[in-house]
Amino acid sequence: MSDSIKKRGQRFLRNVFRVTSRASEDSKEHIKDNLIGRVSHIHSIRLLILEWGLLVAALILLAITQSMWFIESYAEDVFASGGNYTEATLGEVNSLNPLFATTNSERILSKLLFATISATDYSGHPGIGLAESILPSENGKVWTMHLREGLKWSDGHPITNEDVIFTLDLIKSPAVNSVYDSSISNVEITENDNGDIVFSLPTIYADFVSALNIPVVPKHELEDSDPRNLIEDTFSNAPITSGAFSFNALQSVPSSNEKVYYLSANPYYYKGEPLLSSFAVHTYSDKESIIGALNSGTVTATAELSGADSSKITAGQYQQKDSSISSGAYIFFNTSSSSLKKSEFRAAIRQGIDIEKIREAAPDTTDLDYPLLASQIELTAYPEIPGKDVESAKTKISELSGDDSVGLEIATVNSRYLPEVADALKAELESLGVQAHVSIYEENQDFINNIISKRSYDILLYEIELGADPDLLPYYHSSQTSGAGLNLSNYRNALVDDLLLGARDTLDEALRAKKYEAFLEYWVNDVPAIGIYQPSLTYYYNRNVRTFSNNVRLVTPLDRFTDITSWATVKETKNKTP
Repeated sequence: MSDSIKKRGQRFLRNVFRVTSRASEDSKEHIKDNLIGRVSHIHSIRLLILEWGLLVAALILLAITQSMWFIESYAEDVFASGGNYTEATLGEVNSLNPLFATTNSERILSKLLFATISATDYSGHPGIGLAESILPSENGKVWTMHLREGLKWSDGHPITNEDVIFTLDLIKSPAVNSVYDSSISNVEITENDNGDIVFSLPTIYADFVSALNIPVVPKHELEDSDPRNLIEDTFSNAPITSGAFSFNALQSVPSSNEKVYYLSANPYYYKGEPLLSSFAVHTYSDKESIIGALNSGTVTATAELSGADSSKITAGQYQQKDSSISSGAYIFFNTSSSSLKKSEFRAAIRQGIDIEKIREAAPDTTDLDYPLLASQIELTAYPEIPGKDVESAKTKISELSGDDSVGLEIATVNSRYLPEVADALKAELESLGVQAHVSIYEENQDFINNIISKRSYDILLYEIELGADPDLLPYYHSSQTSGAGLNLSNYRNALVDDLLLGARDTLDEALRAKKYEAFLEYWVNDVPAIGIYQPSLTYYYNRNVRTFSNNVRLVTPLDRFTDITSWATVKETKNKTP
């Protein structure tokens, strides 16, 4: 039995071997006849082979493209939380206490570190900040503020009415000399039985909400501090904060005189924790250093340069954004100065100088003739400003000065185009026979205390914030002529006082416009100031980050931080929701 099976197996293997041998021979013959034997024919069909090769390549490429398109159809790059944003700023930082913020660097840090009672909203109008509501009484002289619930300082302590009242009392204290003193100097502040803060005004103030754009400081940190030495308190170096960021550390760079303030996202910020993990403010003493920081990629952005500096920025990763702001640059005449007391003398200067040549020193700005912006209020008529007449101006100046030579001290700050404009003004004055000397100061607390408060100038060349809503009382009412008041011309006119108070007291836009039209007549005739230009904010930023939205209307340069919680530097790929 086993022998029979063995024989059958051997026959089967022999048959398989014969079949495979025959198949091998047939395959060799086939390859020889159909491949090797036809190699010589390739030359004649080379175009056909090329066409088929290209077709196959095209099909492969199409498949790859379709695959990539499919991936992109359900995934996208979006900005995400994390990352660090750095801004270059101009000016030194003497204090991180927001009540003393005067330099650009100090004001930016104040905005990032401290929330305010009211705040400018996305539309550029005054809105609520730490306050949940700020409502007027029927007569408009009493305003009631209710604080938001659940507010916290960066150390976890609650922000309460006590903090707000403590801050406002500090501001009103003569020993403190805060930059916010003029906003609430004559306002009575109390707390009612409902837990609301009540502001009692001496007169009606239709735009009082904007006056409360004031940062709040923590009572539990400062109540034992001497108000006279508040600027030197340890709080000024490492404050407890309420803004989008909290203070982390300070680094000094001796080689470049640069300082870097490192901030961390504040999880207790009332608008929500920012997407950015951190924010660094690099302070510099001059614009050239800021340009160098951009070109080296040291910083993400800056708002300290103008459009004229674009050619100096050679690094390719930056974009430029220009946004109008509600500010104005003016030549303020100190009407209490012996040389400038007479309005005829001031009018002669206005008539003799070439204002267009002065404006050439500030390119990329908008001409500004009046103390109001067209965006603030609609007026039916503007008074005519007398045109240039150099000879008449020289004659009048000579007549009013007699044999005495006139010398004027021009003061300005090292900001934007102001130093160049001051030199142009000096040249124009000297062409009229009026000697002039220009002093350029850093815009800090010393400048406020020694130059502004004391009115230590004949002419002040300065930019002022005009706001979204017109209110010229701080700049031209006689109650604001000294100390912390902002009547930089020391201008006094009882009729103007009545007009400005009347415009502030009414909510009727038509009546308000009439009062401002009457005021402009006095302003043109009395010449307390000469308008030069409306500046804009030029912002250079890295094209790979998300900064402030174009939908945010800027009243001041600091309003760019209105949507700071949405700024971002980190991107990640996420699947789209079907």
